[in-house]
Amino acid sequence: MEQRISLITLGVQDLAASTAFYEALGWQRSMRQADGVSFFQCGGMAFALWPWTSLAADAGVPPERSGAGGFALAYNTRTREEVDAVLAEVAALGAEIVKPAVEAFWGGYSGYFRDLDGHLWEVAWNPGFTLDAEGAVTLPD
Repeated sequence: MEQRISLITLGVQDLAASTAFYEALGWQRSMRQADGVSFFQCGGMAFALWPWTSLAADAGVPPERSGAGGFALAYNTRTREEVDAVLAEVAALGAEIVKPAVEAFWGGYSGYFRDLDGHLWEVAWNPGFTLDAEGAVTLPD
């Protein structure tokens, strides 16, 4: 198995509302002809929203949720100030700020929000992670 992630799919309760949330953030939807799913090109990978029940059925697992998902998605910013701007933007769109941005123990600045379906996102500025023009992160050695 190659070391990469090709697609992240989030299970959502209301596909139209969740799609509108991400589009309001400026994300551009791809493959609009796809029925019952929303795709977004995110640099070298894809991001999808799919109804929670459809995702559970496809995976062959019960649709009931149980607590924390055990992971968070992250959006890295180019500047410290952008962290606060992104958190304000998502809050205005109905996201729940679960941790306002603070100085992080690792030398950066970050906060967390939950999207409309409760998926946890970290918004972080990490001075050690370089972002290229397309937003791809380069990890230091």
